[in-house]
Amino acid sequence: MSRAPVIRSTLSNGLRLVVQPLPGMPSVGVAVHYDVGFRSELPGRSGFAHLFEHVMFQGSEHVGPADHFRHVQASGGTANGSTHQDYTDFYQVLPASALDRLLFLEADRMRALRITEETLRTQIAVVKEEIRQSVTDKPYGGFPWTVLPGVLYREFRNAHNGYGSFGDLEAASLEECQAFYETYYTPANAVLTICGNVDPRHALDLADRHFGGIPARPRPAPPFLDEPEPAGELRGEHRDPHAVLAATALGYRLPDPATSLPQYLSHMVLTQMLTGRDSARLKRHMAHRSELLTDVSSSCGLFGPLRARSPETLVVLAMHPRTTPVDAVLDVLDTEIAELAANGPTGLELEEGRALASAGTWRGFDNLVVRTRALGTYELLFGAPELVDTLAPRLAAVSAEDVRSAAAHLARGRRAVLSLITPTGVYR
Repeated sequence: MSRAPVIRSTLSNGLRLVVQPLPGMPSVGVAVHYDVGFRSELPGRSGFAHLFEHVMFQGSEHVGPADHFRHVQASGGTANGSTHQDYTDFYQVLPASALDRLLFLEADRMRALRITEETLRTQIAVVKEEIRQSVTDKPYGGFPWTVLPGVLYREFRNAHNGYGSFGDLEAASLEECQAFYETYYTPANAVLTICGNVDPRHALDLADRHFGGIPARPRPAPPFLDEPEPAGELRGEHRDPHAVLAATALGYRLPDPATSLPQYLSHMVLTQMLTGRDSARLKRHMAHRSELLTDVSSSCGLFGPLRARSPETLVVLAMHPRTTPVDAVLDVLDTEIAELAANGPTGLELEEGRALASAGTWRGFDNLVVRTRALGTYELLFGAPELVDTLAPRLAAVSAEDVRSAAAHLARGRRAVLSLITPTGVYR
């Protein structure tokens, strides 16, 4: 995929625009990111952000309930939405000839969403069923992202379950939902991204035609998320009545990507060295030699790298027999990290880790949906959409000393340890 320039602009109502033409691409991707996620929620209102992701597809001034999907699919495209810690995004890919129609659909729900009592009650029921199917009635459902933050963090916004409680969802009123929409779904709190088979000037003109007339509303103040790192190790337990194997999840605080991006990238390469391939340190020593584990993985971010503001979490997830003591898992992990912190990676490890991180980034951004969403995410969170084309080279330039320093950061032991307990218990 060619590295075409990223064009940024802002409409008079505050809506930020990001356009990247990709000559030769048959389709166009469109994403609208709103600066509201489950870390925008207050106590007693958990689950509002995700609920609203559903409500946004239930009709607006000129679009009937569920017609958004029908229009996109009739044009030969696909559409979906997702909710994260700090944003909610709606994204589509479709033939370039349908861009005008799609921007009309997105602008209509930004201008005048239609929320009724029936819509609200129906979507609350839909969300509750999604929670049952994805979390409460499913083995390892939502593990560890729904529960690990509650061990690592103390502030409600950082710690609570993003799906929300049934009680909070059922207590939602029509007036509260309307106020939530008026507060967060404003042009000044959003980013519109257009990427693919499009002329930039034409895309900007279409964006202005459809979105430029939406009245400006104040941009809400960002939520206060800052809190100190834990002083030491924090432990918690999560009982899963459906699980067969035990599991242990570890959470570490990551460097702030907005102010310490090089250090954040070093942790991305470090996770590749730990679990990125079968010969990686933890895979080799914990799964293949000692037989303590059945699988082990690690990642930067609860939902992947660079998808949230600080504070964000580096996650290590180990699946293991119930007879494997949690402390045995920690002993091997700590030994490997301490060795990396003391001596750094070997030359081969460094090359493999950088290659995995860099190639994986390039490969991901070859996908039009992934690229379009990343452009909007990076603009919204960091004001840097160009990261889609600069991230991979920067990962490839991470040094052995950078990785050693990242390992030393983890070796301090300031972390959360979350044990998943099966119906038959855990071996201690």
